[in-house]
Amino acid sequence: MTGDNKFQAYLDQIDRITLLVPTSYHEGQIDFFVIKSTQVHETISIENVHELEGFIKYEGKVEGSIAIGQSYFICDNYGEKVPLQVGAVIRTKEFDERFYYNQNDLGAAFYSDHIMIKIWAPTASAVVLKLIHANSGKEELYVMTRQRKGVWEKKLPLDKEGYYYRFLIDVNGGTNEAVDPYAVAATANSEYGVLINLHTAYVHLHEKPPFLQPTDAVIYEMHVRDFSIHPSSGIEKKGTYLAVTESSGQRGKTTGLHYLKELGVTHLEFLPINDFGGVDELNPHASYNWGYNPLLFNVPEGSYSADPSNPVTRIAEVKQLISTLHQQGFRIIIDVVYNHVFVREESPFEKIVPGYYFRHNEFGMPSNGTGVGNDFASERKMAQKFIIDSVLFWIKEYDVDGFRFDLMGILDIETMNIIREKINEIDSTILVFGEGWDLNTPLPYDQKAMMANARQTPQIGYFNDRFRDSVKGSTFDVYEKGFISGNIHQKETVQSVIAGSILDKEDSRALFINPAQSVNYVESHDNHTLWDKLTNSNGEEDEDTRRSRHRLATAIVLLSQGIPFLHSGQEFYRTKQGVENSYNSPDDINALDWNRRMEFSADVNWVQELIRIRKQHGAFRLGDASAIRQHVSFLNTPQSVIGYCLSNVLAYGPWKNIMVFFNQGLMEEKVVLPEGPWKIALDYCKVYKNGYPAIEDNAINVPKLSVLILFQT
Repeated sequence: MTGDNKFQAYLDQIDRITLLVPTSYHEGQIDFFVIKSTQVHETISIENVHELEGFIKYEGKVEGSIAIGQSYFICDNYGEKVPLQVGAVIRTKEFDERFYYNQNDLGAAFYSDHIMIKIWAPTASAVVLKLIHANSGKEELYVMTRQRKGVWEKKLPLDKEGYYYRFLIDVNGGTNEAVDPYAVAATANSEYGVLINLHTAYVHLHEKPPFLQPTDAVIYEMHVRDFSIHPSSGIEKKGTYLAVTESSGQRGKTTGLHYLKELGVTHLEFLPINDFGGVDELNPHASYNWGYNPLLFNVPEGSYSADPSNPVTRIAEVKQLISTLHQQGFRIIIDVVYNHVFVREESPFEKIVPGYYFRHNEFGMPSNGTGVGNDFASERKMAQKFIIDSVLFWIKEYDVDGFRFDLMGILDIETMNIIREKINEIDSTILVFGEGWDLNTPLPYDQKAMMANARQTPQIGYFNDRFRDSVKGSTFDVYEKGFISGNIHQKETVQSVIAGSILDKEDSRALFINPAQSVNYVESHDNHTLWDKLTNSNGEEDEDTRRSRHRLATAIVLLSQGIPFLHSGQEFYRTKQGVENSYNSPDDINALDWNRRMEFSADVNWVQELIRIRKQHGAFRLGDASAIRQHVSFLNTPQSVIGYCLSNVLAYGPWKNIMVFFNQGLMEEKVVLPEGPWKIALDYCKVYKNGYPAIEDNAINVPKLSVLILFQT
């Protein structure tokens, strides 16, 4: 009888054992089985038998106590013996309560006279710490000691700083080798964690710019490599962290950091900068990736570093990047991917505590709501703790100002609210928002941190796909048109999202209870850029017409209640040559083409002025739903025109009343004005900063495919 044909034994509940017996093994028939260890010898009576395809499943109850972390064997009536594996018990409430560890000292901690390393591995029967000298490669092994709550620890002298380290975990009858999931430094390509005292990577932190409320933000999403890698950027350290701190230009126009300052955005949002797979850190230009393949969550990605082989360099570079950007007037948001890992089977989480950190369906198989093969089980206490610990680490160590949660709908409401509460204790101006899609994961519907449950997360923002799709057309149907591309049937929905998508008893279309929950956008790194979308949906039109539609969409983003979000290059019609999902496309697809910034500099200036107007007058960024209901009203306009009024808003800025019109039609339209006189702040593509033209009549023609802003003082 070969080992492959033997049965398998699992501890599926604290007091219940399951045997999975192949029918090829004695026709699947077992009369009884015995649990054995150095201290236990107990016959298990079979209580339930289930026939499965190719297997027979036996269930029995243990009368004695099972010590999780101790080695046990299961013997059957034929004399065969297999190790008892820790099975579904680790996904029970009892397991969570028994082994939840609430201290904040996991990983490697440096003290005045020693280093303490701790790892949570409650199902392990033994853990060995493997150290490797960075220069000689000499290997040292240290047996770790089990403490309370399944935590293993080892005290080391301070001269071990700089050593590489891994863990050898004896679990489920085998030995797994894993990197520390709490590692804060790593060797190139994440082969080992590195014992680094973060004080050695100290960088002076500049004071961050003031920020009062979420709706004051203008977010600009960017990828570290995309930003500088194009030959036209004029930046020297292309594709690196520090390239973002450089400025250059051509033909009298800026690129790089100075360009961002001129544009006027308040927050820079970086696609993932934590350690990820898909790019060889030692040969970073050989391949490309957005970064949604997380490996080590608390280690900066090495492919953006000037020296990925030096574990301290990348840490110092990220700190210098953020500190410099703070000094230049920006706040920094990082895109975080706590919903999944790159490869579940190879992740430290799965190797250290198999089966715990990931969701499984009713058949015991890993769920796949993320679409990448695994869903992180945020509802489990130690999984939740890891996410919280990691978020707080990035705040305390790197001074970040916000978090964009990738596929936040995979995570649970309780975890997200705890994150918000913990962040508030440090700095309530730090932004928290994410993708609130309803994904097919075993987490109950009412526990998902998704947009449909937004009322249960009042201090967390959501990417507003209703805004996106009503303004530009369906993201998933490239030919479907939205309001700006000619679909007048979207008018009422667009009016709703312009008003912040706030909850109102009389408005069933509302999504949120306050405007800060609505992240308003028409393009991001995902899916087609708006320009590529319009190339499909409105390809019969000339480029000037499509650019006018594109400007109209960007204007609606910037002049709506909520938090405006711009994709880098959106202001100069960024294209990815029609590639819809460019997550691993080469640089010639993903790079930010600064030549377009030069070609469309007038359009860039127009977007810059829209941002200035939004920042100048607080009525465009009201902070709560009651203020929106009090001051925002929509006007009776022709079908192709949306017009709204901000009334009695002198308390928020220099203008008492403001009117905004968006005409998506191919003809100018006459609109009737409330009692005047009115002055023009923006007309078609012209922005007035002083000497505003006055309108004495009670009507005005709104040019085709244009934006018109009027005001009274």
